[in-house]
Amino acid sequence: MHQTTTHQDGLTGSRFYLGVLAISLATALGMLDSVIANVALPTITKTLHTSPSDSVWIINAYQLSIIMSLLPLSSLGDRVGYARVYMAGLAIFTCSSLMCAMSRSLDMLIVARVLQGFGAAGISSVNTALVKTIYPSRLLGRGVGISASVVSISTAAGPTITAAILSVGPWPWLFAINVPLGIVTFLVSFMALPRPPILKAAYDYGSALLNAATFGLLVLGVDRMGHSNGISASVMLQLAASATCAWLLVRRERGRTQPLLPIDLLLKPVFLLAVLTSICSFTAQMLAFVSLPFMLQDVLGRSAMETGALITPWPLAIIVVAPFAGTLSNRYEAGALGGVGLAILALGLALLALMPTHPASFDIGWRMAVCGIGFGLFQTPNNRAILAAAPPGRTGNASGMIGTSRTLGQTLGAVLTALILMVAPSHAGPVALTTGAIFAGAAATLSLIRML
Repeated sequence: MHQTTTHQDGLTGSRFYLGVLAISLATALGMLDSVIANVALPTITKTLHTSPSDSVWIINAYQLSIIMSLLPLSSLGDRVGYARVYMAGLAIFTCSSLMCAMSRSLDMLIVARVLQGFGAAGISSVNTALVKTIYPSRLLGRGVGISASVVSISTAAGPTITAAILSVGPWPWLFAINVPLGIVTFLVSFMALPRPPILKAAYDYGSALLNAATFGLLVLGVDRMGHSNGISASVMLQLAASATCAWLLVRRERGRTQPLLPIDLLLKPVFLLAVLTSICSFTAQMLAFVSLPFMLQDVLGRSAMETGALITPWPLAIIVVAPFAGTLSNRYEAGALGGVGLAILALGLALLALMPTHPASFDIGWRMAVCGIGFGLFQTPNNRAILAAAPPGRTGNASGMIGTSRTLGQTLGAVLTALILMVAPSHAGPVALTTGAIFAGAAATLSLIRML
């Protein structure tokens, strides 16, 4: 195979196309798994005879292990090479997907999902950094846009694939499909992705542990707050411990040239606002994605097949808008594009929350499309802005913050949905969607502030 590479400006020749294929396959794999779990949650809940609020831990466990390990793994990628971390994560993800398929109880499935989350963290922690190493700098906007399109296509296909599999087989098959996909992706990645010599720089294990404790205690504390119906002494203790670990982490990382937590980058207003915008937007999205299957199936009486079809206009709209947004990001500021897109997302979520009691399929579908248009306009420019703010040699940090902000938002959205399902089960859908609209509005405000 003829192939050439450059350290400065991406891959060339046949290796470029294989590299794009490798990243696209891995992105599709992760997104399919996420969407499949969300859409199938009501079915898994009934099969395992558990409550909706408890079953949300099928999602929470996955997100929790990702958020605890994203930054440590992105920092590791800067030292041993992004491709090595990526392929190790892919191998763990594939093996743990098989464990998910073999699970026969909620506890077993949650344990398998924790391991699967660590594998997914290995992929997503360096995914965006690999995009920057694969594409020439003049095509970076297009590369980020293509990645966003792959996310959207996978998300669009997820509900249909979920419904099709559940119509002919049990829910474990949903996780089993990851195994052949994972093997193929690993082989393509092994052929395409560069593996540079390992750097001799020491790895900061102390910061990695403090990072895991900070995010883990925060998410567990918020979840415990919901299940204890308020703020108890144990909740306050967990949140205080999380805050203490965060303070120690910031103090430890300040002034380091190769930090695990990029304090210097977060002190840049543009970078910080882009990260906060991402957290709020993904919180809004997850509030919708977790609550909508319960609302459509348990409240409106739609089947799993119908639920998948009704959610599909959201990611389909992103497919159309994301490449357009990637092109626009070369001409217009990310703050303006993100502010407009997130305002549209907030409008779409509000319209979903205010649907009539017995909406027609068209009434649901066009509202989903409005949400997708808004999210598609925001995501690509915002991710590119985060990448562009990182100096040379710090791409792993920027990629890690993209993944961390996304996963933290998704985790908070899932935890808030579990709380809403427990506190207001009969009105969970409208309450969760309204809450999502509020978060989307906050994200739009943060994005527009970057224009000042």
